[in-house]
Amino acid sequence: MIQKIYKFGGASVKDADAVRNLADIVGQHKDEDILLVVSAMGKTTNMLEKALANFREHDGNLGMDALHEVIAYHDGIINGLFGEDANPGFAENIAGLFIELWEKLQKTDAPYDYQYDQTVCYGELISTSIIQEYLSKCDIPTRWLDARKYVIAEDDTHFRAANPDWDEMRLRISKLNDEHIRGLVCITQGFIGGTADGKHSVTLGREGSDFTAAIFANCLDAEEVTIWKDVDGLLNADPKRFADTVKIPHIPYSEAIELAFYGATIIHPKTIKPLQNKGITLKVQSFLNPDHEPTIIDGNHRKSDESIPSFIVKDNQTLVSITPRDYSFMNVHNLQVIFEACDELRIHANMIQTSALMLSFCFDSDAQRLSQLRNLLHNSFKIKYNEGLQLFTIRHYREGLELDFIAGKSILVKQSSRSTMQFVLGA
Repeated sequence: MIQKIYKFGGASVKDADAVRNLADIVGQHKDEDILLVVSAMGKTTNMLEKALANFREHDGNLGMDALHEVIAYHDGIINGLFGEDANPGFAENIAGLFIELWEKLQKTDAPYDYQYDQTVCYGELISTSIIQEYLSKCDIPTRWLDARKYVIAEDDTHFRAANPDWDEMRLRISKLNDEHIRGLVCITQGFIGGTADGKHSVTLGREGSDFTAAIFANCLDAEEVTIWKDVDGLLNADPKRFADTVKIPHIPYSEAIELAFYGATIIHPKTIKPLQNKGITLKVQSFLNPDHEPTIIDGNHRKSDESIPSFIVKDNQTLVSITPRDYSFMNVHNLQVIFEACDELRIHANMIQTSALMLSFCFDSDAQRLSQLRNLLHNSFKIKYNEGLQLFTIRHYREGLELDFIAGKSILVKQSSRSTMQFVLGA
């Protein structure tokens, strides 16, 4: 039975050396019945988004140029791993995937969200195909799984943030324990899934590979999930933004959910619940220093868990402020209309503030969804918005902790709860 799920993100497979490092880690644990959940390599998803935009908004030449960048990037990794010794069948498989991708990119008459999912999924398909081939070269027996046959969407109407069909997924994924042969390392894709009829690809939302790992862990009744990162566990802040970051050795599920909700990028917001439901331990461990102790996330609460403040920054935020045109109170009816519109457009509020006449909220900037929201609410509400903002959250706030970061910036919104302070900041 598969008892451990290892998730490797884009940074952990960004080049040939990174793939070799993954193989070293897997090789040390290959007898432990593990399933690998692997993301697209490096910034491939961004590159595919660029290619898609160029095909849709410009001429085919710009789109082909962007696609060639994706191909050249992966060719470099393949050459670094195999040199002139690549298996002809493997090379043919990779070429076939790129041909399929090219065909999908040309179907620009399809709705954007739909075409996005049909094309971007190839980042993970290509990544896992390369890694499977390299693990085989390292004498690590593998079984490649197409996540689109296991991570199933509830319907075929929501793309770019599909809702999983848990009953169908349990039915399909649980069979892997019966089919699994001890000594095989299973490998599948993060972030992507499919519709029940097998006709369409879907995605779970950006950075959704963590969620994929949690889905497989839940449906397989696994013991633990390990997310392999380029940092020594869960830190209290992004070391690229803040000096003197501190490793958090342990937090309970509830705190991890809070941090993920506020935007801690090390854990996808939907990851924790499927693990909490089954009491599955989550580890955050360094793929650069795999011998170092990981951060543990589980159901245990300790007095020290709230002793370290955490600092979370979300860039590229849009602040929307909505007021009823008739100056009625921001009552239950008005709130319902606004939240139903946000739900329809899949707008996730990262911060919400209400007053008698106004509702304000922050969300990840998306020009298309902002335009759609304004159109939906225009008749009944006045809408003001600011773009290009930062949302700065301090979890386990103590007075004065914010001063260095907010110095010289304008504060558009400030709000606090018993343990959390948030600021919406402009330049």
